[in-house]
Amino acid sequence: MSWIYLILAICLEVAGTTNMKLSQGFTKVLPSILLFVFYACSFSLMTIVLKKIDVSVAYTIWSGLGTALIVGIGILWFKESVSLMKMISIVLIIIGVVGLKLSCGAH
Repeated sequence: MSWIYLILAICLEVAGTTNMKLSQGFTKVLPSILLFVFYACSFSLMTIVLKKIDVSVAYTIWSGLGTALIVGIGILWFKESVSLMKMISIVLIIIGVVGLKLSCGAH
């Protein structure tokens, strides 16, 4: 169940970050409120996750996959630029996340 909570925490963190952009510097009320709601829910789930999953693994997966998803949203939804270096960097983040997950079973 902890892994499901981690996935939900990642989705909520991505929703919070997306609303951070949509809030336009806290000038839009609804996205500004949603930003705090999504982050609060994400952090709450992460607190539960950390009872069962090592912090080094859980936080890396949470932040790494969240970052990769936000890059995708930035490119697809907010029409941000795409470069080879950006794509290589995202692939390296994902490789690092997978490597940490695989090392989790070694202890």
